[in-house]
Amino acid sequence: MNKSESKYFNTALRMDEALLTLLEQKDLEYITVKEICETARVNRSTFYLHYETVADLLNETVEMVNQRFLSYFLQSETLFLNGMEHREQKELILITRQYLLPYLRFIKDNKKVYRAAFRNPGCMQAHIRYQNLKTDILNPILERFAIPAHYRPYYIAYYIEGIMAVIKEWLRQDCTDEVEMIADIIERCVPTEGEGHEKA
Repeated sequence: MNKSESKYFNTALRMDEALLTLLEQKDLEYITVKEICETARVNRSTFYLHYETVADLLNETVEMVNQRFLSYFLQSETLFLNGMEHREQKELILITRQYLLPYLRFIKDNKKVYRAAFRNPGCMQAHIRYQNLKTDILNPILERFAIPAHYRPYYIAYYIEGIMAVIKEWLRQDCTDEVEMIADIIERCVPTEGEGHEKA
């Protein structure tokens, strides 16, 4: 990366972070270019050099968040997914440490992202970050436990919403408790080793 590219990247990153800061405090439609520039400490001409609208900045910010998110747990997810169809049922725990710990570390390191996402779930495309969890992990495991297909959305909603409730409380406390403690709490709140997956 040359000096010019580095300067561009750093400016864009400052504006991404500025938008996230503002999204923690207010809804997207009330955020102005002026506020973004003041928060990022750049002038309006710099903003318009990079983007045409706030929506353009939002698209870049969401992409940055998604790339950052994947960097935390993609490897552990891949390790878990490999050979899932051959794993014994007792290994098919809906919420595993391999998946949970990187996910919680991402939240702790990116509290601003999650506060913004909870306040503005639509514009932050929070659903995208759960799609892989639903499609690649939860649904195949429920299938292995012979949970009927029309039951699975309800099971998945229960798990996702339960985890989100724990995370919201953790964020309210500024993520001061350790990642491992929060993982323990979540694991205690969900069935493990096939508990609760008997014939529906």
